Amino acid sequence: MKTTMNRRGFLKASALATGGMMLEFSLPLSAIGEELGTLVGSGELNAYVKIASDGTITIYSANPEMGQGIKTALPMIIAEEMGARWEDVVVLQSPVDDSKYGRQGAGGSTTIPRSFDLMRQVGASAREMLIGAAAESMEVPRGELEAKDSKVTSTSGHSLTFGQLASLAVKQPIPDPDTLKFKDPEDYTIIGTSVSGVDNLVIATGMSRFGIDTSVPDMLYAVYHKCPAIGGKAVSFNEAEIKKLPGIVDAFIIDGNGDVNQLLSGVAIVGRDTWSVFAAKDALKVKWDESAASKDDWDEIVRTGERLQDKGGGNVIYRAGDVDLALRRHTDRTIEADYSYPFVAHLCMEPMNTTAHYKKGSASTGDEIEAWVPTQAAYRIPSVMNDVFGVSEKNVTIHQTRLGGGFGRRGSAEFVCEAVAISKRAGKPVKLTWTRPDDMQHDFYRVAGFQHVKGSLDKQGRLVAWDQHFIGMTRNGEGPSGSRFSPSEFPLLNLPNTRGTMSTFDIGTPCGPWRAPGSNTHAFVVQSFIHELATLAGRDHLEFLLEIMGERRWLEPGNIRALNTGRAIDVIKLVAEKAGWGRDMPEGSGLGLAFHFSHAAHVAEVAEVSVDTQKRLRVHKLWAVADVGPIINLSGATSQVQGSIIDGLSTMAGQKITMSGGRIEQHNLDDYNVMRIAQAPDVEVHFIQSDNRPTGIGEPGLPPLAPAVGNAIFAATGVRVRTMPLTDLGYRLV
Repeated sequence: MKTTMNRRGFLKASALATGGMMLEFSLPLSAIGEELGTLVGSGELNAYVKIASDGTITIYSANPEMGQGIKTALPMIIAEEMGARWEDVVVLQSPVDDSKYGRQGAGGSTTIPRSFDLMRQVGASAREMLIGAAAESMEVPRGELEAKDSKVTSTSGHSLTFGQLASLAVKQPIPDPDTLKFKDPEDYTIIGTSVSGVDNLVIATGMSRFGIDTSVPDMLYAVYHKCPAIGGKAVSFNEAEIKKLPGIVDAFIIDGNGDVNQLLSGVAIVGRDTWSVFAAKDALKVKWDESAASKDDWDEIVRTGERLQDKGGGNVIYRAGDVDLALRRHTDRTIEADYSYPFVAHLCMEPMNTTAHYKKGSASTGDEIEAWVPTQAAYRIPSVMNDVFGVSEKNVTIHQTRLGGGFGRRGSAEFVCEAVAISKRAGKPVKLTWTRPDDMQHDFYRVAGFQHVKGSLDKQGRLVAWDQHFIGMTRNGEGPSGSRFSPSEFPLLNLPNTRGTMSTFDIGTPCGPWRAPGSNTHAFVVQSFIHELATLAGRDHLEFLLEIMGERRWLEPGNIRALNTGRAIDVIKLVAEKAGWGRDMPEGSGLGLAFHFSHAAHVAEVAEVSVDTQKRLRVHKLWAVADVGPIINLSGATSQVQGSIIDGLSTMAGQKITMSGGRIEQHNLDDYNVMRIAQAPDVEVHFIQSDNRPTGIGEPGLPPLAPAVGNAIFAATGVRVRTMPLTDLGYRLV
């Protein structure tokens, strides 16, 4: 007799054969995931819990890990609801499989808010199945049993370990999610504690496997050289000379499809080791057709932005009250200012790379692609492979590696397309590695921008009018992430007379999401100008900022993406308290305050700086307070805020991308200023553990940094900071 077994049955049976338990779930995104929106879209999230007979609990983490800590945080939620001891847990990165895990991706600080309830369901379901197994084994009612410390214990004191129960628990029905009851936060033993990252040891000892560490049998090595003027096309190169160099196997031109997001034209060099292909790349002499390439020039971009600042106008994004009337009534207490900020690079520690194998197939099976990729969006790659190479999505296998930094940069797939195209020509697996200049000159940069802001005060020194003109940029008519002006931007909804307008102009330089897109520059403008207004009013900045918040309310009730003024007030007050706001400061020193709401998180920061007569700037200490709901891993959350602040300070202090004739002028760390460890300040982080839904923390700590430091510089020197980086103003971080 022929029998069949479905996948769930097979997995359960396989686990039983080894005396363990393999638990599979397929859970839909919750309503909160739909509200948040996400880089990775919506769909189903699958999570697996495996319990071995020796008591080892293996939890799979499905989302990309790039230093944001979710490979630790998500399993912590599952383990908490299971009643497991964290010491018994082993965490593994799951394979990429959208049939099991849905769209696996990371970005926008959305992983925790999208996954929190789902991970609780996974853990609680496992707990109930273990309790059901114990009830049968002990022959006692379920109500007399409790799962805790990796065992199920009865009211009489008898207990069985999860390992002992595993083979029986796998036979239990998976509970209906609607019947599950979650632990009271008062009873948490894992969530809210400080847990070391599950990969910390292998990273510290150099054993962690990033994409750049990939090695597969019979692998070749490659580089890919694209036109320095973005979008140029390779015409010819010194092919014979390159092919004669030591270690070189082949060199050839790839025409590409002209899409900067997929496959631009360039010269590929394939060899037997990375050193050989890098050396050969230095010897390249390429003739380029730049007729369709970018012609961007930084000086011209600045002139265009400043012209639009002076011109005013723009499309109205938001309007409330009568701004013009309010401004006319208070002309003697009105100020206006121009702000600007440059393009900046992502500068991930690990340059872009992919190991790919293009496999020729038969007419019936079709060609196949297998790739090992440090990507934030593995789910996107199969469709791109289909678009570019005509390979069926079902024939594309992606292996998710750990990412050496992302910050939005690794959401694209152009470096994957390059590796696949080279492998297709080479007929073997190929590891493509970008050089640091490749990485810096072919980035999707944080978009530059310009803003003009005007505000008026009444006789009591209260802010009564706010007029903000945002000048952004588009590419081929579309605005990149970070070059948008939202009607809900603070403080448009907080004041009676406000207007927000937007102008744009087209550029050829590709731009994309960069840590806290939009917020990282919007906060600089708004929080700096609020301080200018407080100074004009002769009022304390803390008092002035709190007054703008008004009464405690949710500006858009029920929308987690909207500002909650009560939560804002609490973080502002607490950071002021922690920093000793209002204390006397030595000459040449000052404190600066800033707040910003982004990615559903409320964050306030205070900076303490000193500036000498030669404009040598020392940032002594930063205080940060955040309300992101319940903290999953206190250690990881603290690290994220500290990292955001250091990243923000390094960027503000001296990072700037410029271009001439479409060519990026910065090449490496010698001409792109990155803060050194000796310049880093002490960073003190505090959290308000609220009952609100959990939100992300990988990005929201960055936006308040720049205005806090700029306001502190004014407090120390009386000189305003209205542009970044600080090196353009003559400051030097020491």
